[in-house]
Amino acid sequence: MAEDLVLDTAIRDWVLIPLTVVMILIGVLRYFVSKLMRSQQNPDAKVVREGQVVIRARNLRAGANFIPAKSFRARRAYFSNEENGLLHVPKGQGQNPQAQMFSDPNMAMDMMKKNLSMIIPQTLTFAWVNFFFSGFVAAKIPFPLTQRFRSMLQNGIDLSTVDVSYVSSRSWYFLNLFGLRGLFSLILGEENAMDDTQRMMQMSGFGMDPTKNLSAEKDGLDIIQHEWALPKFEQRAEAALKKLIS
Repeated sequence: MAEDLVLDTAIRDWVLIPLTVVMILIGVLRYFVSKLMRSQQNPDAKVVREGQVVIRARNLRAGANFIPAKSFRARRAYFSNEENGLLHVPKGQGQNPQAQMFSDPNMAMDMMKKNLSMIIPQTLTFAWVNFFFSGFVAAKIPFPLTQRFRSMLQNGIDLSTVDVSYVSSRSWYFLNLFGLRGLFSLILGEENAMDDTQRMMQMSGFGMDPTKNLSAEKDGLDIIQHEWALPKFEQRAEAALKKLIS
C-alpha cells in the first residue's frame, strides 16, 4: 500500500516556489536573448508565392461545393494542370533543403543560434536542479493516478511505496519545462509564447521540402468530388418556410 507523506513547508518555500520562479524567469530571458540574436532576413519570394498558392488551393477545396461545377473544373485545371498548373512541380526541380541550408550561411547561423538558446539554458538549469534539489518530494497532485505515471512524476526517487501522486523536484522541473506555454502566452503574448516541445518540433521539421506541400495539395484537388450545394439550400429554405407557415 502506498504511504502518505507529510510535506514540510520549507520544501515549498525553498524548493517548489524557487524552482518555478526560476523556470519562468529563464523562459522570459531566453525569449529576449533569442530575439536579440535573431537576424533580419528578407523572405524568399518563391517560398511566399508557393505558400499563397497552397492557401488559395485549400480555400478552393473548402468551398468547392459552393460554386458551379464548370467553375470548379476551370479553377482546378488552373491549379493542377500537368503542363503549367500552379501546383505542378516538374521532376528534378524540387528543392534540396540541406543544400539550401549550407548554401545560405545566415540560415545555418540562425539554426545554430536557436539550438544554443535552447540547449545551454536547459543544460545549466538541469545541472542546477540536479545538484541542489535532487531527491526532494516537492509537491502532490490532488487526484489519484495510475502506476504508469510513476516514472514521469517521480524521477530521481527510487521508492515504490510512495504514492504516485507525489512529484519529485526533478519531475517538477520537467513539468515546468514543457508546460509553461499558457503562462508565457499571458506574459509575452500568444504569438510569442512557445514552449520547448514546439521548439523541438520545429527543429525536427527543419529542412522539409516546401514543394511537397504543392504536390500534396495537388493530389487533394485531383481526388475531390464536386457536388453543388446551392440547390440543396433552396430545398432547405423551402422546407424551413413550410414549417414556419404551418
